[in-house]
This record gives sequence, structure tokens and C-alpha cells, in this order.
Amino acid sequence: MKNTKPLVIGIAGGSGSGKTSVTNSIYNVFKDHSVVVIGQDYYYKDQSHLDFEERLQTNYDHPLAFDTDLLITHLKMLLNRQTIEKPIYDYTIHTRSDETVMIEPMDVIIVEGILVLEDVELRNLMDIKLYVDTDADLRIIRRITRDINERGRSIDSVVDQYLSVVRPMHNQFIEPTKKYADIIVPEGGHNKVAIDLMVTKIKTILENGTNLYYDNDRKS
Repeated sequence: MKNTKPLVIGIAGGSGSGKTSVTNSIYNVFKDHSVVVIGQDYYYKDQSHLDFEERLQTNYDHPLAFDTDLLITHLKMLLNRQTIEKPIYDYTIHTRSDETVMIEPMDVIIVEGILVLEDVELRNLMDIKLYVDTDADLRIIRRITRDINERGRSIDSVVDQYLSVVRPMHNQFIEPTKKYADIIVPEGGHNKVAIDLMVTKIKTILENGTNLYYDNDRKS
């Protein structure tokens, strides 16, 4: 009897695009089933070898900020039905926590983050690739609201970071990954039609077992 393999869905998009809302919408439909979300944000590189002032200079929107090799290793383990210890990133000290989170293998794995479509090896592990495409003015408004209300930042600091780091990194690294997406979702979580179509597709795959078997031709 064949061993079933998990279905891997990659969800990318710029900061404030609504990709987390899309992820949560899909997850909530299947939360009583076998589904797990792996956030790319957990896989920022360990910076314990740097002093605190150096850590403050981290560009979190650059591909090199992520430990993509570890994310790929963990995703392969989950595909092989192995448990992983997902890292935790502590933003108060700008490096990884000593604690980890045990993640059991599931039938559906959602990998979500700004640059999950940037690395070819990571992309090749995905069955479905989504890019959440939202206008820049909406993204900056959402970011300002979030950072002021949830992170206690001033509007000047948020705007300065957006103009100096977030916007140029988006244009250079994130926006170009849209060409790798199988599905482009405009306006994020507000696009109920696109989300419903995605949910229906996942349900069909799970019910029929399509693409849920180990494939020797799968790129890894």
C-alpha cells in the first residue's frame, strides 16, 4: 500500500498584503483535520554570536536573514512523516529563543512568509504556490496600523523603516517571486472568492488523494 504524502501549500506576499489572513482562512476550514502552518518568520537566523547593537541592524526583509536551509530540512522531514522541533524567534533580543515547538507531521502543510517563493529548492517542495498581491498603499496603511497598535511604535519610525528597507526589499526580492505562483490572490483575506476556490481545490485533493502519494520524480 502506498504511503500518503502531505500536501504542501506555499503562501507568499509583501508585508501587510494579507497573506496571514489568507493562511488563517484556509487553516480555519481544515483546523479540525490534519493541517499545520509553518511561518517563515520562525526561521530567522540565529544571531546569538552578535552583540545586541549588531542585531538591531538586521534587515528582516532580505533573503539572507532567513535560515532557509533549516526550513527546507524541516519541510522534508514533515514530508517523510517525521516530527520536527520548530525554532522560536525572540524579537525582544533579536535572535532565537532557547525553546522550540514540537510539530507533528500533518496531511496539509501551509508554509507562509514574505519570501517562501524566493528559493528554488523550497519552491520545488510545494504542490500549490500562492502569491497575495495587494497595492502598496494598502500594505503601508496596514503596516502602520499594526506596528503602532501592536508594537508601540511611532508613525515616523514605521514610515522611515518602510521607505528605507521594506519598500526597496519588496521591489527587489518579494515582488519578483510573483512569477512563480500558481495562483495570485488580489487583496488578501478580503478576497473571499479566491479563498473559497482554494479551499475547494484542497478539499478535492484530500478527498480524491490526488498528489498525495510519494512521487519519485518530485524535486527535492
